[in-house]
Amino acid sequence: MPDTSAFSATTRPYFATVARGLETIAAQELTELGAEQVKPEFAGVAFIGDRALLYRINLWSRLIYRVLMPMATVKAFNAQDLYRSIKKIDWDEYFSPEQTLQINCTGKNPQLNHSHFTALQVKNAIVDQQRDRHQRRSSVDLEQPDIVINAHIHQNHCQLSLDSTGFSLHRRGYRPALGNAPLKETLASALLAMAGWTPEQPLYDPLCGSGTFLLEAGLQSLNIAPGKFQPGFCFQQWPDFDQDLWHSLLQAAKTGERDTLQAPLWGSDGDREVIQAAKSNAQQCQLAGKIHWQQLNFADIEPPAAEGMLICNPPYGKRIGQEEALGDFYQQIGDVLKQRFKGWTAFVFSGNKALTKRIGLRTSARFPVNNGGLPCTLLKYELY
Repeated sequence: MPDTSAFSATTRPYFATVARGLETIAAQELTELGAEQVKPEFAGVAFIGDRALLYRINLWSRLIYRVLMPMATVKAFNAQDLYRSIKKIDWDEYFSPEQTLQINCTGKNPQLNHSHFTALQVKNAIVDQQRDRHQRRSSVDLEQPDIVINAHIHQNHCQLSLDSTGFSLHRRGYRPALGNAPLKETLASALLAMAGWTPEQPLYDPLCGSGTFLLEAGLQSLNIAPGKFQPGFCFQQWPDFDQDLWHSLLQAAKTGERDTLQAPLWGSDGDREVIQAAKSNAQQCQLAGKIHWQQLNFADIEPPAAEGMLICNPPYGKRIGQEEALGDFYQQIGDVLKQRFKGWTAFVFSGNKALTKRIGLRTSARFPVNNGGLPCTLLKYELY
């Protein structure tokens, strides 16, 4: 954990968690949001900032999962050692016995190698201290806790952090209707960033599913903060929560929203129910009537403009569909792009090299990406 003594009372270290492989691009986003001393690490990004930055990142980040605020690093040679170390911390500084609690544990060592058992030791130490002091204790809530504590075991130490976010930021809250194997919203935004898409560019997803690519693009184009759809953040339950500061950030975000897209967005899919789900999702995030949706089989698609960017996430035989049956479809993707989309730039996201070879087009760039533990690639095709 960074040495907090070197920081003023108004700035402190934080750690943003992110999907593996997206650390660098997330670091760029955090820098743009005002973070300082930004350092990509494994599955996350360390940085420093003030309280306003913490709130702003939770409100505006399109790429990260959550923001942790490191509290302390304690000894954790075994369960008894961890319990004693945790109980010495003054937990009254962070929350009251009336607030609900959740402990998330990651990492392990030879003596603490089961995350549920480790989390139980942390919880027991905290509530035992509360019971000793106040004759009452926090209840555990695994659904909507007021306070979330992250305990990370590394070698013989445990790093404790307060989770400022609560619900993972990839769950925007606007997408109750899902298609098969939907992309996480954070990954969709990351792929758009890797593709170099900007809101001034027309965008078409001919395999749109529940619409994640286009919804994320639409939010960017209208300058809508993705965090506004969250039901609430854990930092709002902290003793030092600044209601006026948070309100001012929300008002500034609302003032900065646009009414119209900067360029057209189109989505099509062969499944009528999926298109209805995409429309429903758009309704949830201020995009109703702004994206052009159409039920259309891939074989029948035509370019909706003379030029633009096409991006799609076809099935690749890992979660849905059978790999053998998909080979002809991938060949069809290549044929349609080559024959009809001259002047466009296309991106295909897939986790199956054998299938992508069937596309039959020369790639101009390849971006490796981890998708839920699956090694995938974003393939770029310049269509002339």
